[in-house]
Amino acid sequence: MAKEHRLSRRETLRAGAAAAADTTLSQGGPTQRAYAQSGPAPGASAEGTASAPARLKLRVLETTDLHVNIVPYDYFRDGPDETVGFAKTASLIRAAQAEAKNSLLFDNGDFLQGSSLGDYIAYKKGLKAGDTHPMIAAMNTLPYLCGTLGNHEFNYGLEFLETGLATAEFPLVCANVERVGGGPLLDAWQLFEQSFEDEAGSRHVLKIGVIGFVPPQIMQWDKANIAGKLVTFDIVEAAERHLPDLLAAAPDLVIALCHSGIAGSERRGMEENAALHLAAIDGIDVVLTGHQHLVFPGADVFDGIDGIDNVKGALHGKPACQPGFWGSHLGIVDLDLEKTGGRWRIADFRVEAKPIFERISDSVIVPKISAEPAVLAAVEAAHEAALAYMREPAGHTSAPINSYFALVIDDASVQIVGEAQIAYARPLMAQTPWKDLPILSAAAPFKSGGLAGPSFYTDIPAGPLALKNIADVYLYPNTIQILKISGAEVREWLERSAGIFNRIDPARDEEQPLIDPTFPAFNFDVMDGVTYRIDVTQASRYDHEGKLVAPDAHRIAELSFAGRPIDEAASFIVVTNNYRASGGGNFPGTRTTVVLEAPDLNRDAVVRHIVGGKSFQPRADGNWSLLPLPAGVTATFLTSPAAAGKLPPGLKATAIGNGPKGFAKYRLGS
Repeated sequence: MAKEHRLSRRETLRAGAAAAADTTLSQGGPTQRAYAQSGPAPGASAEGTASAPARLKLRVLETTDLHVNIVPYDYFRDGPDETVGFAKTASLIRAAQAEAKNSLLFDNGDFLQGSSLGDYIAYKKGLKAGDTHPMIAAMNTLPYLCGTLGNHEFNYGLEFLETGLATAEFPLVCANVERVGGGPLLDAWQLFEQSFEDEAGSRHVLKIGVIGFVPPQIMQWDKANIAGKLVTFDIVEAAERHLPDLLAAAPDLVIALCHSGIAGSERRGMEENAALHLAAIDGIDVVLTGHQHLVFPGADVFDGIDGIDNVKGALHGKPACQPGFWGSHLGIVDLDLEKTGGRWRIADFRVEAKPIFERISDSVIVPKISAEPAVLAAVEAAHEAALAYMREPAGHTSAPINSYFALVIDDASVQIVGEAQIAYARPLMAQTPWKDLPILSAAAPFKSGGLAGPSFYTDIPAGPLALKNIADVYLYPNTIQILKISGAEVREWLERSAGIFNRIDPARDEEQPLIDPTFPAFNFDVMDGVTYRIDVTQASRYDHEGKLVAPDAHRIAELSFAGRPIDEAASFIVVTNNYRASGGGNFPGTRTTVVLEAPDLNRDAVVRHIVGGKSFQPRADGNWSLLPLPAGVTATFLTSPAAAGKLPPGLKATAIGNGPKGFAKYRLGS
């Protein structure tokens, strides 16, 4: 087993690189921690022999983007789900540790928010000083060495975050967030002294440096929670600022916990997805990534990008991993270390994102491992309480609600949110100087398959509505914000949203995919209160980062308000959420004028809207549509196999068989 002594940044600088103190040994059962004085074991070799350098195998394990998905359960469907759950990832961790003499376990952030269990703790039960958050209780059953923060850790406010972290039995680091007025939120980095056994049976004490990063966009996404309290910095600049101190402590290995994705775009500064740029910095040896909810190595979105080896799992030649989301995979980085000239170096490495399940066919998912009993036991009471909370009655729907076709036609599941937001805003705006301005509403189809898979759709049957159903329509704990923008900005907002569509070439007769799977559905805003059509034969005006790249292209056609072409000089009120209003997605016009930052959740507005009547009748008003494609053009899109027989009125589409990864494929047109 590895023995460790943790030295914080401040302790290391004060005591020097040669500091020695008590060591901590993680051993025995999942919740045991034993302490002992320790140095190299008897017979330990610091160098190996003159003819054969010391060789040591070290396994680095990573979890990321757990989002309070602990039990393999879907709270929205109210049934088991074999594709998620930290309890299953924990079993993979135990097995991976058993296979290796030396291993270290890290978490890469986004663990306190993201499931109904997380919302139950934040909004129903609460978290007071001394309480242990169920996600932390689950993680404490395993020997995590260190973790970092994700952007969603800030969703419930700074007090909730700090209370939640207080009972973690492992430290966390974050180098690019500081408190306003000076001082870190967390240590930028920490140094751990670990005792490992080499291939010859000798022991060596290695210094493991760990540094962490979060997307600097948290200042936009959670402005209401952290403005005036925290400040963020560019990830690369923060690394260059803090690494000299860490390297001065002479670590043998530096691991970056980078809750930031992998992208090949040119560096401009303040990137949301900066892992590739971070890997280029001298002194960093291993990069553990996350945030994108992708799998690296392996996801085809990483193919062909300079600096990325999508087979070996390397960024600029350095080992890197991104193990999915919601506990779907365990990141495994196996390092072959060699000591020559008194220094350890990575002689070779292997990277794998190991899944907890295998999809055999559209309808058959085979679990690859069972859940860890200790994890299930740690959260049993919280899980049962969350189930009761989600089953509470909230209303009644006279018709089914689903999102199977929400990306290709105006959809009731999105219309519900749009109408609820307008109903919420109308009485508030009546008391303001903007009371005479028309009110529009922007909402997106959050559950629309994509990278999350063919089961990631809203599907609510007609009949009673419970809280779990409402949360299924609006996933995120966003708060309502209201903007004042111009008609021209309404048009550009919709142009940015229309970037979800691939350009369809009317001159081609072969099949063309309509939807870009790398464009997040939560950035496909539908604007209620205006009418418009989308011409997918045009190029997208904006790229994935929201930068204007095709100024002569115009996808939005026939944009009208009150039956007339929109007046681009006129002013409008737009109801949206705090993520969008603070710049999330880089939508034109969203940072113009915020006229109201409401204290209520968008989800709560939906609940009030539905509960307000004895029977709620979901409907789509058809205010937007795709312009028809020329004859002979074959545009296809993917949806769930469960969409069979549920084609909405007005949509001309035909099922044409199976698509990749368990999806069903449809062709636009009859």
